[in-house]
Amino acid sequence: MLAQNTIEQVIDSQKERYDQLDTGLEREMKSPERLRNFALIITGVRRCGKSTLMRQINKSLPGNTLYVNFEDPRLAGFELSDFNRLNSISHKRETGIFLFDEIQIIDKWENYVRFALDQGHRVFITGSNAKMLSIELGTKLTGRHITRELFPFSYAEYLAFTGEQPGQESADSYMLKGGFPEMLKTDEPEVLMRLFQDILIRDVAVRHGIRNTSSLQQLAVWLISNIGKPVTGNSLRKIFDIGSSSSIMDYLSYFSDAYLFYFVPVFSFSQKVQMVNAKKVYAVDTGLIRVNSRSFTRDDGRILENMVFLQLRRLHQEIFYFKQKKECDFIVCEKGKPAVIIQVCMDLNSDNLEREMAGIREAMEFLKMSRGTIVTHNQEDIFTFGDQTVKVLPFSKWAQGVM
Repeated sequence: MLAQNTIEQVIDSQKERYDQLDTGLEREMKSPERLRNFALIITGVRRCGKSTLMRQINKSLPGNTLYVNFEDPRLAGFELSDFNRLNSISHKRETGIFLFDEIQIIDKWENYVRFALDQGHRVFITGSNAKMLSIELGTKLTGRHITRELFPFSYAEYLAFTGEQPGQESADSYMLKGGFPEMLKTDEPEVLMRLFQDILIRDVAVRHGIRNTSSLQQLAVWLISNIGKPVTGNSLRKIFDIGSSSSIMDYLSYFSDAYLFYFVPVFSFSQKVQMVNAKKVYAVDTGLIRVNSRSFTRDDGRILENMVFLQLRRLHQEIFYFKQKKECDFIVCEKGKPAVIIQVCMDLNSDNLEREMAGIREAMEFLKMSRGTIVTHNQEDIFTFGDQTVKVLPFSKWAQGVM
């Protein structure tokens, strides 16, 4: 519990700093005016630009607003009853527009947000833990919220931010640096080393009460060093001293909730088959991979694959890999039906052309689809096999929507 004047002083201090910050690169989203009757929830990995997007929203809103960042250590001890004091402050300042950063820190926060919405107030929220938010949103805020998932910069946003021109050179730079704004501003790899540790400690270990942080960090480093490879709880249990495979699966779930890693299942019309088979691991940013991986090779092919996954994930929720006799990297489904087939290859050459084509063609035949795409580093081509057409595109073109 906190005194009202303490809360008010912190709000004033935050606002003074908040108003001085740059609103940054405009991120694409619908006008907040369309969301008047809903809480807008912005989720995503730490430091991807959620607070900056909140400032952009704040700038577009009419009248006074009330901004609170709950990660401020001066608000330690803030609890549900303190929202009554916050409400009094809002009346005093004649505003019914709330902007809350990292609100999931406060237990039962959704009770107050529901109350605020019922009072006709407008609420904008950021959070960096998918599971905690989803559980809370599924109870008190069912039907009263809209969620927007934010990622580090896409390739198109990277070009807009840096002023670079589309093409192989900028795609290579994007592969190396990734899309975290702070990294692109400073060009200091240490930014991504510190971020990796912050996510592991603050968003995973502290949030889930994990004491064995050494094993947690070792597991995370192994995963980021093995991007694009299939993993299971049993296979990882043999490598790490974390106990049972169920404990390993809990850790993987925590990584996913913190938006650090994504785990892609095998394509199957059976959910049971999807659940029991190995999942391929991808990271939220390629720069994060480059800086924190222990791999002693460049792994450009797998990092390109990670780039393609992230671009697909920005647009789609249902992503799988294909494995029968051959393999294909990505099957994208829309409303449960296969819609896009993607193979990724750094460089198509005489040694791998037949293998890569066999994988994508088998997927096309299995799914009864006539078109597929191979994303490469810098090659462009078209292959036709009867009624099957495989288009080859460099990442720099494919990522900007040239499918």
